[in-house]
Order: sequence, then structure tokens, then C-alpha cells
Amino acid sequence: MGMSNDNIRGLVLALSSSVFIGSSFIVKKKGLMKAGSNGIRAGSGGFSYLYEPWWWAGMITMVIGEIANFAAYAYAPAILVTPLGALSIIFSAVLAHFILNEKLHEFGVLGCILCVVGSTSIVLHAPRERDIESVKQVWQLATQPGFIVYCCVIVIAVFILIFLVVPQYGQTHMVVYIGVCSLMGSLTVMSVKALSIALKLTFSGMNQFIYFQTWLFMIIVIVFCLTQINYLNKALDTFNTAVVSPVYYVMFTTFTILASMIMFKDWDSQNASQIVTELCGFVTILSGTFLLHKTKDMGNDPKPESPAYDPKTITISTAE
Repeated sequence: MGMSNDNIRGLVLALSSSVFIGSSFIVKKKGLMKAGSNGIRAGSGGFSYLYEPWWWAGMITMVIGEIANFAAYAYAPAILVTPLGALSIIFSAVLAHFILNEKLHEFGVLGCILCVVGSTSIVLHAPRERDIESVKQVWQLATQPGFIVYCCVIVIAVFILIFLVVPQYGQTHMVVYIGVCSLMGSLTVMSVKALSIALKLTFSGMNQFIYFQTWLFMIIVIVFCLTQINYLNKALDTFNTAVVSPVYYVMFTTFTILASMIMFKDWDSQNASQIVTELCGFVTILSGTFLLHKTKDMGNDPKPESPAYDPKTITISTAE
């Protein structure tokens, strides 16, 4: 794939975003741990982390990363920008290993490598983005029957997860919290893409804020981002960061690229070889995620069993 100047800018911004976002996972986790020791944990529905400076430092770091990510979508297609989040997996896992003492097993490292390999394959064979000259053009793409059906399915799935599944399985199944974030995230990225294009065109002299579509995309971004932050906090506070980060990345990337394919019809400009290579990249990423999920507890040292607390031992000793 030929790299234009805009694509290079998008890549640099996306890579910078991954570094900041990967760091934010660790800083926020540290804040959540400190807040949980002094109040109700986020995983139990508490909001004491709002008074914790470490959590706010993590939020600021994440905001910087998201701003860089936001700018990247103005220059490069979503299918190119989104998979580069793989860097945040490595950065977050390494920091968690040294700062939070969350051990990442050798198989976990292999899982991260598989995620990166799959992402690289997708990036190298990503389709070129179509030229867009107005936010109204994005709106036309967003109101196609296929994408409207996708949006309805996503919204229904999110409501089912939040109101039916989260109360029962949120504390025991990591994919529940992450599923809410990932499903909503795919729609958020499409809105971010539209909003970033609107800002880019506005700065170039074509004001896009005279259209109601721009403001609608902005409202969607704000509401969905706040909801995602809430459930991501719950996931981070309840489960191992070294596993939450890559699983969230894979699910988020999968749904985002699917949404981009439906909305922008990226595969229309590709041949069979490119499509198959991208699908192989998806399979590689999913394999890495499966490996990470299955081996997430292998890095933790098992707690030794003390015979002093064996009821049978106590009974025998008393009898003697």
C-alpha cells in the first residue's frame, strides 16, 4: 500500500496515541486500587475513584491519547488507524508487569505477538480511503440500509448486556464489560471519523458546523465515550489489566473494522488476495486473544496450602 503524506501523519499520531493510552491503563488501575482501599470499588458500583489524583492523571493521559487518535482518523482510514492500537497492548502489559506486579506468562507474551502480527497484516493490506469533501457525504454513508441495520443490532445488544447480563455476570465474566465498550466503540469511531473530517474541512476553510449532522455526531461521541469509560473502569477494577487491555483491543478493533467495512464499503476496492490476507490477520488476532484469555492465570503464583489449617490435622492432634 502506497503511503501518502496524510497516511504517514495518521500513522505517527496513531502510534503516539497507543503509547499514551497504554500508559493510561496502568495509571488508572493504580488510582482505582488506591480508591478501592478507601471506599466502594468501581467494580461494585462505587465512584470513589473520582477523588483519586492517580485516576485523574490516567484520565488526562487517556484524553491526550484519544486526541491524537482523533486527529489520526482525519488523515488515515479507520482500518489503518484502529489496528495500530496493538502497541498499547505491549506497552500496557509491560508496565503492568513491572508496576502492578501483574505477571504476564510466556504464553501471554506469545498472544501479544500474535495480536501484533495480525494487526500488521491488516495494516499492510488496508484499502485506500475514499475522498470525502463534506460531512453530509459521511451522513449519506451512515444512513445506508446496511449500516442502519448494523446500528440497530449494536444498540439492542448493548441494552441487553447492560440491563440483563451485567447484573448477573459482570463480576465473573470479563467479556461482558468489555463487550459493552467494544460494541459502542465501533459506533463511536464512526462518529469520531465523521467529526474529525468535519474539523479538518473546517480548518481548511469549509465550515462544516453549519450542518446539523456535525453536531449530531458530536453528541454521539460524547455520550458513547462517557458510557465506555464507566464500563472500562469496571473491567479494569475487576480483572487483570494485562488481559483486559488486549481483549478489549481485539474486540474493539474487530467491531470497528466491521462497522467501517459496512459503512464505507472498503472491500469494494480490493481484490480477493487482499481480502483473504486481511481475514488471515483477523484470525491471527483472535488466536492471540484466545491464548491470552486461556493462560491469564498461569503467571500468578498459587497460594501454598498450610497443613496447620487442615481440619483433619487439628482433630488428630486434639485426639492425641
